[in-house]
Amino acid sequence: MTKKATPSPEAIKAWARLMRVSRQLMESAEDALKESSLPPLAWYDVLHELAEAGEGGLRPFQLIERTLFAQYNISRLLARLEADGLIEKLPVADDGRGQTIRISAKGREMRRQMWAVYGRSITELVDAKLSADELTMVSALLGRLRHPPVVDW
Repeated sequence: MTKKATPSPEAIKAWARLMRVSRQLMESAEDALKESSLPPLAWYDVLHELAEAGEGGLRPFQLIERTLFAQYNISRLLARLEADGLIEKLPVADDGRGQTIRISAKGREMRRQMWAVYGRSITELVDAKLSADELTMVSALLGRLRHPPVVDW
């Protein structure tokens, strides 16, 4: 890998395919959720991270780091999730303005319903089209493109 100002034709082709396929996969998953009268994928991402965090929950800045939402987007999304009873906001004892966000029982159920549809989409769109070895290879290659890189071989 050499550093040069102009990307190679191979890099341009890979980039274009990555962007197009990513958009298509996300749109297909979003459409499946919508057809099932479920909320958008962004809701699932937040509910998933909160469920993974356990009873201790997460602070909003931790959610931003884990989901890559902008601060203004996460604030609006959390307000909506709270209004729907899917999360709880708890005060932080040593930080007067701080809050911990925790998934509620209703949020866990919503996440379960969404995963039934989202998981099926992943199976149809990815798992059914690539072998286990190909999936491992794609995952490893994409991991190298992350910052910081994720190495899982």
